[in-house]
Amino acid sequence: MKQGFFSIVTNERLAPATFRMVLAGETDAITAPGQFVNIALKGRFLRRPISVCDWGKDRLTIIYKVVGGGTEQMSRMVPGEQLDLLTGLGNGYDLTKSGDKPLLIGGGAGVPPLFALAKHLLAQGKHPQAILGFNRGEECFLAEEFQALGVPVTIATADGSLGVKGFVTDAMPADGYTYLYTCGPEPMLRAIDAKAATGGQFSFEERMGCGFGACMGCTCKTKYGNKRICREGPVLEREEIIW
Repeated sequence: MKQGFFSIVTNERLAPATFRMVLAGETDAITAPGQFVNIALKGRFLRRPISVCDWGKDRLTIIYKVVGGGTEQMSRMVPGEQLDLLTGLGNGYDLTKSGDKPLLIGGGAGVPPLFALAKHLLAQGKHPQAILGFNRGEECFLAEEFQALGVPVTIATADGSLGVKGFVTDAMPADGYTYLYTCGPEPMLRAIDAKAATGGQFSFEERMGCGFGACMGCTCKTKYGNKRICREGPVLEREEIIW
């Protein structure tokens, strides 16, 4: 974990209530896709945990959805403003288990961390494919960016306005993939687990207090004992999850 000040480079709307923010600052504490940052906001007691969408030398990209006062405050910020971030938080995805053809499944706000994951898998010579789920077609984002990487993308929308009608599980193949990586709301993760044909890693969304394991507020039970979503997670192995 590392605390630092980042300058906003861009803050643009991608879809209804969904924004992409590019920040300039030190990113050396970020070591794996699936980690998150914790953002301090003026006038707010708790920091806001946001997953890392992409990062490079002195650049960090996050995508966030406006769901409350804090993220609404973020949506009004402009280039040049500074943010206090804790970076390098959480346990990211383990790429060593992916096999040659991993399947990436993201739902809504769970899509962004899979973008960095796809880039790292491709850099290792793997051949990932992605399923991205949204409620409506107008809420879709990052599909073109995945495709620009060369990753085959299937879109699923609950109302059928884009791609496959239904949930991400309706677009899941019965087989043909070597491993599973996913991120999204718990009901989606539970449904994916029921249909998955391989082992996998599930990234959980959870309300947090401190974000680095001190307050124990995001502790959950696993088959191997209690784990903190902010510290030992947010990524958990499929085999250890208790639903």
